[in-house]
Amino acid sequence: MSLKDNFRKFIINLLEKFLTASELSDRSLENPKNILVIRQHNQFGDLLASVSLFRAIKETYPNSRITLIASSQNYYAVDKNKFIDEIFIFKNNKIWVPNYILRLKKLLRRDWDLTIVPVTVAVSLTSCILTGLSKAKIKIGPKELNGDKNNLAFVFNHRIKLDWRKCPDAHVSDFILDIVRPFGIRTKNFGTSVFYDETDIKLANEFIDSLSPKDDCPLIGFHIGAGKQQNRWPLEKFVELIERIKTKMNTKIYFTGSDADKDELDFIKKRCCKESGYFLNKSIPQLAALISQSNIFITNDTGVMHVAGATTTPQISIFGPTNPFNWAPVGPTKYFLRKSEFVSDVSVDDVFDLFNYLIEKQKNEKR
Repeated sequence: MSLKDNFRKFIINLLEKFLTASELSDRSLENPKNILVIRQHNQFGDLLASVSLFRAIKETYPNSRITLIASSQNYYAVDKNKFIDEIFIFKNNKIWVPNYILRLKKLLRRDWDLTIVPVTVAVSLTSCILTGLSKAKIKIGPKELNGDKNNLAFVFNHRIKLDWRKCPDAHVSDFILDIVRPFGIRTKNFGTSVFYDETDIKLANEFIDSLSPKDDCPLIGFHIGAGKQQNRWPLEKFVELIERIKTKMNTKIYFTGSDADKDELDFIKKRCCKESGYFLNKSIPQLAALISQSNIFITNDTGVMHVAGATTTPQISIFGPTNPFNWAPVGPTKYFLRKSEFVSDVSVDDVFDLFNYLIEKQKNEKR
């Protein structure tokens, strides 16, 4: 065993000595009022796709108050979310800052009725440790994930086995409820939600008014970036698709993104979309306000896909290595395309044909 493994084992044994919770067999939660959810390590798309958990808690316990510990990488996914009453941002780079630690300690030592650690693709050891440090009457978390043991499961009163393999095509918004289903916490609505206000709508409308052409025509949005290279549909195919759309009809075209997508957006701008709009570095509610007013939104498999998925706008999501049955937005206006583990195998014809179908469907609905 390596020195690193020995040190890890020492730390786990030390934590077990001080943070072990008594395991409970009674699954009754009574009527928890103050609930802490700790989900600090996942990407923002994971958190946004997990809104069903917060909805289920509120539907089961409408008078409860939910506090979420999220990370600096994902908290903005649930900005203005009506199911969450308070968000605390966990920051690794501040764990040695006295004022920050005092705030975190004060939060964890509140009189919580219930603490929950949800899981999708990985168990967060930090989330488990924070749960162990929390002053909660009942603590619920993963015992194992897909057969892999959680070495910190001892911090929980209720230790739940989670396994995607039982239903490998289960959607993430369904699977995440497995942590609380044994306690009667459920919902029939697995859709995600992004909430925006009049200020967000005003900004979106001003942006739309700035687009050319000025006449009334369909508004088409694109998100061409993705955090993972293997999830990015080739830029040349986006260019060809956009040129075919522009040849077919008059449209207002815009792109969403951030500074991280600069190279991709520059590529597109130079080749076909100098006159298009660029809605960049905006908040999640602002993005949702704009996408909700669009006729069609076309996106890679990435975080913004989930933002669009929270709207009723017809949407085409292009997939490669990820299982779309797990991660694609759900709803009657949501479509995905996937040919193989290689996103480039989705052809321009595939996307253009689906785009035409959606445009014609909208025309027929207006008649």
